Amino acid sequence: MLELVEDLTAWRREGRRFAVATVVSVSGSAPRPPGAALAVDDRGEVVGTVSGGCVEGAVYELCREALATGEPVVHRFGWSDDSAFAVGLTCGGAIEVFVHPTPLLPDAAHHLLLARIVTGPPGTPGRTMTVRDGATSGTLGDPALDDEVTACRTTQVVRTVDRRTGAPIEVMVEVAAPPPRLLVFGALDFAAALSDVGNLLGYRVTVCDPRPVFATDRRFPSAEVVVDWPHRYLERTEVDERTAVCVLTHDPKFDIPVLTTALRMPLAYVGAMGSRRTHRERTRLLVEAGVTQAQLARLRSPLGLDLGARTPEETALSIAAEIVAHRHQATGLPLTDLTGPIHACVPPAAPTTALVQSFPSMTC
Repeated sequence: MLELVEDLTAWRREGRRFAVATVVSVSGSAPRPPGAALAVDDRGEVVGTVSGGCVEGAVYELCREALATGEPVVHRFGWSDDSAFAVGLTCGGAIEVFVHPTPLLPDAAHHLLLARIVTGPPGTPGRTMTVRDGATSGTLGDPALDDEVTACRTTQVVRTVDRRTGAPIEVMVEVAAPPPRLLVFGALDFAAALSDVGNLLGYRVTVCDPRPVFATDRRFPSAEVVVDWPHRYLERTEVDERTAVCVLTHDPKFDIPVLTTALRMPLAYVGAMGSRRTHRERTRLLVEAGVTQAQLARLRSPLGLDLGARTPEETALSIAAEIVAHRHQATGLPLTDLTGPIHACVPPAAPTTALVQSFPSMTC
């Protein structure tokens, strides 16, 4: 639900009532992960999606019904279910959604945790707790459960039992985090196109170049612009295991220091632009700079997938496609040439939305 907080807050300011359907669990081939949400207001307006289109109509009706009754409900759509087939869930998967009328809305913020009881003893479904910057609001009714949920660092379902009645309890926990970073070194036209694509994918994009004549806000409206030597900026800026680094300068005096630094950091992706000849020379210089073979194996060079890209925009698409494939441990091959599930159940290393997601292993 966190992905819809801004829209829902606007609805609430306008005095609208609404119900929110949130994906609690998925199995098989399902296009949307736990935490994905769809909301319907009392005027019939819709925001969000829970299935990419398969069961939206049925979920819409569930939300309208919840608005009328005021009661939360959990509903499962599976391929083998007659009702699911009727509404179009023919992809072979199954999803479970929690429909919550008039939910408590947290403030839109990073470092936010939202927990809601999905199933439990009578009167508990819909009970909500939020944690923002360490401050807790609300309770799930059990201090031990509050503590367990507060310790969650990823979006997940916590399953336990009520200590008083022994009844099973499921808690949907959604965790928001700052967007992942995309650091682009080299203020080229390729960098401008990559900044636009990265921004579209939900990254916080930074373009860094030591040449102020090239590194200007006007040239890169989708990015934060930094005038500094690439390696020096990388050493002092905040990065994590979701960060992607793209070196587009293909100039040794820029490339070697920043790549030497990047390959020694626990980053999600490190790529460098250049020809095959440039790559061979770059590899030689990196080895001379002390980069190990294990570190070199992490370098994507030349970066990008083979799309036949020619323009900066096509090149940006090629680079972004490789970053996404790398994040999801995918092949990057045409789906036409592959067999098996389209939506592999592999935990993403760097989500492209504000949600940090972690899913149990599933047969897909």
